[in-house]
Amino acid sequence: MDTKIGKTRWAIAEGYIPGRSNGPAPELESHEACCILNTTDDDATIRIHVYYEDREPAGPYTLTVPARRTKHLRFNELDDPEPIPRDTPYASVIESDVPVIVQHTRLDSRQAENALMSTIAYSQG
Repeated sequence: MDTKIGKTRWAIAEGYIPGRSNGPAPELESHEACCILNTTDDDATIRIHVYYEDREPAGPYTLTVPARRTKHLRFNELDDPEPIPRDTPYASVIESDVPVIVQHTRLDSRQAENALMSTIAYSQG
């Protein structure tokens, strides 16, 4: 199998971390996540920039996804260079130095009937 599947630039145009949750943390804490799959033989250096409606972008947030591994990253756990604010619309661009696959997921547990949304991110490069 060709181990270089994926792209090096991804965008998630819709982001929103609810400010409250209904359920035990961390399992049912409202969150946004991106799942990053690296099938290559090289570690992936990931850089994330977060864009807002009313202010300059934040980032880069930098992390590593080891070779032939996956990482499930919750945006509400990002804090360097700054935390992503709750109850604030945002978008993100994810760049990698090797091809990766990115999937976006949101768990909204503001009410007892939880909602889970997932979609593949837009890729380029």
